[in-house]
Amino acid sequence: MAALQAVQPALVLASASAARGLLLREAGLRFEAVAATVDEAAAKQAARAGGASGGEAALMLAGLKAAAVARRRPEALVIGCDQILVCGGTWFDKPADRAAARGQLLALRGATHHLETAVVCHRHGAEVWRHLARPRLTMRPFSEAFLDAYLDAEGEAVLGSVGAYRVEGRGALLFERIEGEQAAVMGLPLLPLLAFLRQHRVLVT
Repeated sequence: MAALQAVQPALVLASASAARGLLLREAGLRFEAVAATVDEAAAKQAARAGGASGGEAALMLAGLKAAAVARRRPEALVIGCDQILVCGGTWFDKPADRAAARGQLLALRGATHHLETAVVCHRHGAEVWRHLARPRLTMRPFSEAFLDAYLDAEGEAVLGSVGAYRVEGRGALLFERIEGEQAAVMGLPLLPLLAFLRQHRVLVT
């Protein structure tokens, strides 16, 4: 049977994200996941101080992650990703605990936000591609009784995403409208990435 993916270059995902890894595996890609060592908090603080938009900051962080892993794996095609939730000019990070998740979801309730979802690829010491997706999500005006039941049901899972929700799971119950690729909502603009990999001859066209 003919292979869909070339043997070389090796693909490396510069992330320990289970959701991003699952998206690539379900698309049939062979890759290695290597967590990038980047001071994200300091980088975001510097981006904010420099007047960067959420999208610009997400691209910068994705590039930093790709570059950090590419220094160890220069022969590979390294995929760096980042996602920043922006609502009304405010940036949201992954909540530290249940109380933070609850406060964040109350702030997003009944409002529309964007997920600035960036992917940057490096190879041979240089950036070779970048893309920014901006899914637009509108939360419904849910009750606090629903919110507490949702948090009980999700448990620690709400701490694993910038929005304190998983649209592929119970998080879908929070929304009245989602515009954009679901994979991008989950943290990786998959269709644009696959198109790039075909152009780069990593995948069969």
